[in-house]
Formats: sequence, C-alpha cells, structure tokens
Amino acid sequence: IIFGKLGDLKGKGRVFLYGIIVFIFGSFLCSISPNIVVLIISRIIQGVGASIVMANNQGLTAIVFPPNERGRALGMSGSAVALGSILGPALGGFITTYLSWHFIFLINIPIGIIAFIVGYKTLPGRNSTSDIKLDKSGAFIFFVCIFILFSSLLLSQDFGFNNLYVGLGFLVVFILLFLFIRFENKLEEPMLNTSLFKIKSLCLNLVCAFIFYFISSSVNLIIPFYLTDILNYSQAEISAIILVNPLVMFFIAPLSGYLSDKIGPKKVTLTGIFIIICSMFLMIQFNENTSRLFLVSSLFIFGFASGTFNSPNTTLVMSTVPAKDLGITGSINSLIRNLGMASGTSISTSILYHQISKLAGYKVKDIVYGSFVYGMKSVFVVLLIFSFVSFIISNIDRKINNY
Repeated sequence: IIFGKLGDLKGKGRVFLYGIIVFIFGSFLCSISPNIVVLIISRIIQGVGASIVMANNQGLTAIVFPPNERGRALGMSGSAVALGSILGPALGGFITTYLSWHFIFLINIPIGIIAFIVGYKTLPGRNSTSDIKLDKSGAFIFFVCIFILFSSLLLSQDFGFNNLYVGLGFLVVFILLFLFIRFENKLEEPMLNTSLFKIKSLCLNLVCAFIFYFISSSVNLIIPFYLTDILNYSQAEISAIILVNPLVMFFIAPLSGYLSDKIGPKKVTLTGIFIIICSMFLMIQFNENTSRLFLVSSLFIFGFASGTFNSPNTTLVMSTVPAKDLGITGSINSLIRNLGMASGTSISTSILYHQISKLAGYKVKDIVYGSFVYGMKSVFVVLLIFSFVSFIISNIDRKINNY
C-alpha cells in the first residue's frame, strides 16, 4: 500500500525501477550471507524490493493499455506469473542439485539488471507527478497493523485461533485499523483514500479476489501432503502433478483476458467462479484410492478456472477507480492477494488438524493416514461454500452495474 501510494505521487515507473534495484541488492546480500541471521535480514530487503515492484505492476499495466485492451494485458501478466511458478521450482531444484544454494539468489542479479535496463528505456511515469509528501504517520500505523495481522495469522497455524496471543493480535489489528481510518479521514492528502471503498464494485471484486486466493492457497497447501502421505507418489510424480495448475493458467490467462475485452470481464469472471465451484465438487471426492486420471483432471479444471477468473477480475478492480488512484488500487489488490493466501493457509490448516484431531479423539499435530482424508474433505467443503459466496457476490456486482 505504501509503495503503491508513492507510485501515484512520484511516478509509477520511477518507483518500480527503484524496486528492481532494491530486489537486486537484496538478492546479492542473500547470495553472500554467511549465516541464517544475515540471510533472513537479506530476505527482508529482497521482500521490500518485491513489494515495491508488485505494488506498481498493475497500475503501470492499467495506464499503458486503454480499457478495451486492459484485460488482454493483465492476462499476459497472469501468464508471466504462472510461468514463474512453473520455472521457479524446476530451476531451483536443478540449482540446488548441481550447484550451491547461493546461485538461487545470484541468478536474480543478471535477470534484474536486464529488467532494469528494459524498464528504464520503456516504462512511462518515471518523472515525479506531485509535490505532495507521503503521509508518514499513516504509513507507519498501517505498517504496524499489517505486520501484527500477518504475524497473528502465522502464529494461528501453530497455536490455533483460540490462543490468547493470537486473539490479542487480532484485537490490536482491529483497534489500529479503526484509528488509521479515523486519522486518514482527517487529512487532505491521506496515504490511503478511504473514499475508494465507497465504490461498491471495487469492494465486491476485491472480496472475490480475496476468496479466490484463499481457495488457491488452501489447495496448494493440501494437495502436496495428499500426494505424499496418502497416495505415496514419488517426488518426480508430485512435481509433475503440481505443475498442472500453473501450466494450464499460463495458456488460459491470455485467452480469458482477450475474451474479457471482447464480451466484458464480468461474464468471464462469473464463468471462472462457476468452474471453480465444479472443481471443488470434484476435489471433495478425493480419497485414498483416487485414480491418477481423476486427480489430474480435477487439478486441470481448477487451473482452467484460475486462469479464467484472475485477469478479468483484476480488470474489474482496476477499471473502477480514476487514473490518479491506479497505483494505490493495484497495491490494494496485491495486499488482498497476500492476505487471502495467508488467511487460506492459516484457516485451512486449522480446519484440517481440527477435523483430524476430532476423528482421532486427541489433539493431532502431524499427518495421520486414517484421518487426513476426512480433514481434507472438510476443507474442500468450506472452499466450496466460499466459492458459492463469491459467485453470489459477483452476481450482485453484475446487477448493480448492469454488466
């Protein structure tokens, strides 16, 4: 959010390039880290650079392409994300097998330099567009709020949501968020223009995005354990099966973006959510004897649904706000994505182990063969309910805006 606002104030292209520099520097520090403490600090720097890039990526795409081509452009961006998901694990495995782990980070440096040079020559918005200063007090409050929120979600995976410290964390987040909104509403130039959330279509499509990433992260969390501990597949088989989802997304995302430009993003988004519902129905059928064909087909359909939904929904989000707020809106969308993924991981983990413990009759903290499928099915039932909720919300948005 902070870097998205900076992009709106100081130029999205300029801030984006700074993000690449910080990411390259963080990667270099990671590659020469002598111990785990230095590595973690270096990873934080690398994460800041990635945050700057992610916060301005969608805003840059939105200002470069006119509305009638925005879906196609965001679809290509989705393909790039899927391609990274495909190449990253494979390349990482190759590097750690034949080279030192340091090269995982060193490889980012030449790629980052090339990206910087190309970006410097081609990206718009590299000049300062405003003399307005960033609201530092609001930025600090928001940073603390988000830090405590994600820390609480992380702790909940180990201690559950009924833990005292986890509960206190969420309470502090609520209080800080309340104070942040009160504080921002009093400023002429706030860090986060809260009036954006009066745009119903923006809020509804952000909720749909949150649900999608919640579902996606839950599936990505559970499937590897299911393949390893229940179906006893080899690592090579697991790698191939896990690649199905991003591989399908890579091909489908540009097509869905193209379709959203032709027939409207809402129709394509609703189609994607409907296919997600179908894929959840299929995954509920998973058990100890699921055939490989049924498994791969289910993941293929989920990947098809993901590729169909993602870019049109992002187009809807980015098309609801004025041009001056594209940077902050793109960063809000990125925050929702990360929040959805963190929430999905935490809540699905809690549901999984709660159901396993319930069937076992005692508190379980590890995979239990006889109970895992029961817990897994419970998670998929919750994801199915969430996907129905998303379909209803998206339909409400369609009726409000006459899409």
